[in-house]
Parts: sequence; C-alpha cells; structure tokens
Amino acid sequence: METLPTVIVIVGPTASGKTALALEIAKHISSEILSADSRQIYKHLNIGTAKPSPHELEMVPHHFIDALEPDRKFNAGDFQEQGRKVIAEILERKKLPFIVGGTGLYVQAVIDGFFDQPEISGEVREQLEKRLAREGKEALYKELKTVDPDSAASMDATKYRRVIRALEVYYETGTPISEFHRQHDVKKIYHAKYFGLNWERSKLYERINSRVEKMLANGFLDEVKQLRKMGFDDRFQSLQTVGYKEAFAFLRNEISKERMIELMKQNTRRFAKRQMTWFRREHRITWFDISGEDQINMISQKIIETL
Repeated sequence: METLPTVIVIVGPTASGKTALALEIAKHISSEILSADSRQIYKHLNIGTAKPSPHELEMVPHHFIDALEPDRKFNAGDFQEQGRKVIAEILERKKLPFIVGGTGLYVQAVIDGFFDQPEISGEVREQLEKRLAREGKEALYKELKTVDPDSAASMDATKYRRVIRALEVYYETGTPISEFHRQHDVKKIYHAKYFGLNWERSKLYERINSRVEKMLANGFLDEVKQLRKMGFDDRFQSLQTVGYKEAFAFLRNEISKERMIELMKQNTRRFAKRQMTWFRREHRITWFDISGEDQINMISQKIIETL
C-alpha cells in the first residue's frame, strides 16, 4: 500500500493563536508553512490581517504571504492548484508542510479538492442578480438560510457571490450545495493530521476585542490611509474584509470612529463564530481546549509527540 505524505493542518478562529503554535512546533520540526488565510496573501495588508512579523517570517519559510497586490483576485481554486505544487516542493526538500490558517475553504481545497460542479444554465443566476439589485444582499441570504442552512451558517451574508452561487445550485438542481460537498468522493493524496485551538467563547471574544484595540494602537488607520493613497479601497475584493471595510467607511465620514471600533469588534466576533461553525463539521480535527497563551508550549509538545 502506498504511503501518503504527511501534512499538518492547524486551524481555529481568528485570534486563537494558530501562528504562535505553528512557530513553536517549527522550532523542533524541519518544516515550512502555507498560510491558509485569504487576506495575508496580499501585500500592504499587515496590521489588519495580523500577518506574522518580519522576525517570525524569518524563523521558518512561509508561503502565500505578501504574494499579490490588493487589486489581484485569488480564490480557493487558485490556492488548491498552487498550494499542492508548493507542498510537493516542500516534501522534495524533506521538510514537513504545515497548513496554518482560518480560511476553511482554502484548507479543504488543498487537502480534499472540490466536488464536481453541477451544470448551471445561467438563467437562474440572471434572475438572482436582478433580485440582488432589487431586494438587496440580506434578502438573498435570508432565503439561503431557509433552503440551505448549512451553507448559510458557514458564509458571510455580505459575500453575495457565494450566496448567489449556493442559491443557483439549489434552484437549478433541487439539492443544497452543502449536500454536494458532503457527497464529494475525496481521493486522498495526503495523510492530513488536523489540530485545532478551541477557546471558551467569552475568552475568545475578549482576545478579539483586545486585538482590535492593539491594531488601532499599532497604526491600523495609517495603514488604511496608505492603501487609499495607493488607489486601493473596499471596491476591491481583498479589502471587503472585516476591519478594512469599517475603516474605509470611517474615512469616508459614513460612521464615527466610535462606531467603527464597535463594528470592527462585533464583525470580527461574528467572523470567528462562522469559522468555528465551519471547522466543527471537520471530524478529523483533534481539538485542544485553550484558555491562555501559556498553553501553547504544552500543546506544541503534544502535537510533536504524534508526528
């Protein structure tokens, strides 16, 4: 029987300590890290994405960080194709690939691939696009919660392209897209070992609120102003992101600074909740309950013992 190459996957919600854990393990294991974060791949988005520091990037080779300008599009399909190539190169160097991040779809794309897309005529999408313009994003998201609650629970209502895609699959085929995902016959190409960091919700929310305060203290608004000077704003997909979209709204005088901070915290908490909804469906994850950063060393040792 063919022995599949081992890939380590470290997941969890935003502000859970994934990067710190990966770097601690990397001190003892010859490895390289693939960032499964849909925003850290973009240049100039540093503070708002909690990107690893220059020192941390020097500690162990990282991939998919600072690779693209913010006006470039990059999706899970791109991550699957490019990520698998990078993993092959890491394995050739006799190192252990780590996939680290909170974008569950990116992790799934690399490890399991995608299900075969059902044929869609285009008529349903056209009708949904007209309804989007007429009724708005929230109405379509509410409808998705009714016909495919599993998909709705794992996505942001503002990501209307994904909402429309899920609705068109349902109305064209009569089957929720989440069911297509479940029926996907995965061809295993890696021996993937999943580990997740699970915080008590109230403590995670405290960490998220604290992270937002630290971002602002560290010059987040200056980062956003610089992006705007460079011609980048929330018209681009990369910046339709929690933190940045609220900051751009503040800089356009659409909301007060106090409201911006309140929304940044609130929307980041909601984002973390959606991440955990996604990851809890993944039965392969070995979860570590964590209540403080001082547990990272202990958790890293437990993971190393399994390798």
